[in-house]
Amino acid sequence: DMLLPDNIAPEDSIYYNGAIVLKVVQREGRISLVNLFYEVNKHESLSFQIFILCLDWLFLINCISIQNEEVVLCS
Repeated sequence: DMLLPDNIAPEDSIYYNGAIVLKVVQREGRISLVNLFYEVNKHESLSFQIFILCLDWLFLINCISIQNEEVVLCS
């Protein structure tokens, strides 16, 4: 399970990295996918694959939506 794995560092989990992605979206309110990936990677080294998994998870738990190629914080 990648959300809260017991055999890897917490920094490698979707839960931890999703929180970092969400923090950037909260700060910006609305941000393009490319700029979001760039902003997250200013502070963390995050692969594109993990970034997409984070977006999937945040979408599934209704924290973000994607509109016109932009990530938007759900209200």
